[in-house]
Amino acid sequence: MSVMEIRPGQTRIGWIGTGVMGSSMCSHLIARGFTATVYNRTRAKADRLLEQGAAWADSPRAVARQSDVVFSIVGFPRDVRETILGTDGALAGCEPGKILVDMTTSQPSLAVEIAEAAEQRGVHSVDAPVSGGDIGAREARLSIMIGGRKEVVDALQPCWEAMGKTIVYQGPAGSGQHTKMVNQTLIATNMIGVCEALLYAYKAGLDLPTVMQSVAPGAAGSWSLSNLGPRIIANNFDPGFFVEHFIKDMGIALDEANRMGLALPGLALARQLYLALQAQGHGRDGTHALQLALAGLSAIDWRAR
Repeated sequence: MSVMEIRPGQTRIGWIGTGVMGSSMCSHLIARGFTATVYNRTRAKADRLLEQGAAWADSPRAVARQSDVVFSIVGFPRDVRETILGTDGALAGCEPGKILVDMTTSQPSLAVEIAEAAEQRGVHSVDAPVSGGDIGAREARLSIMIGGRKEVVDALQPCWEAMGKTIVYQGPAGSGQHTKMVNQTLIATNMIGVCEALLYAYKAGLDLPTVMQSVAPGAAGSWSLSNLGPRIIANNFDPGFFVEHFIKDMGIALDEANRMGLALPGLALARQLYLALQAQGHGRDGTHALQLALAGLSAIDWRAR
């Protein structure tokens, strides 16, 4: 199958899912000169994009009919399946030659299924999950991990450059999702370390911002420590990435690990801790809210400190 040339001012973009990250990502594409048609289950969440000039469509299928390239970033694999493969999904609205790009963190096997279904209709499919949270989306410096046909991925370069800074092709369909599982496994146990370290510093009577000055730039530094550590200290647990979505991601990674015969005890522990956090009512908080659950294990009221 030939691949269309993708250019601002010429290529019509469709966007499905205008939540915490999707809204910013689509906004960058519009700012680059792409015309956009958008859909979200809650229309009010698309208001910012509509004000920016995007058109509204009433379903993913309708988005695809009005677009050359359709991006989606939704919540769970079941949402991906409905959004892309459902009766009123994006694939049903695609003519041959169009491109579907799912940027949701989802199951590698589902990415392969979508690619196979798309190919039967003469449609291209790419899986391109991202890392960087709300900050990375807002500042257009996401890490984008991409699976699919290389020539399709290359054609999408003007779109990738509008949304991210680290753009890496990983291999055939499903490879982007597998890479995102690597990413989430790294984050899961690192977040435990960030939270426990700040708890230790607090209990030792240290000034937390001053501690950060010493540890964040050194060998112990990480993206989570530098970007989410200050939020933890400030008791700002607004979501850059929802706890409930992170639990979903860890479940996918553990399922894949089981399929491959891998034992990942650190990841399993992290998921258990996050399940406890969700049970305490923090499923819609940011992943750094893990601090609240870990503080509770030592009878520390972190918010009241």
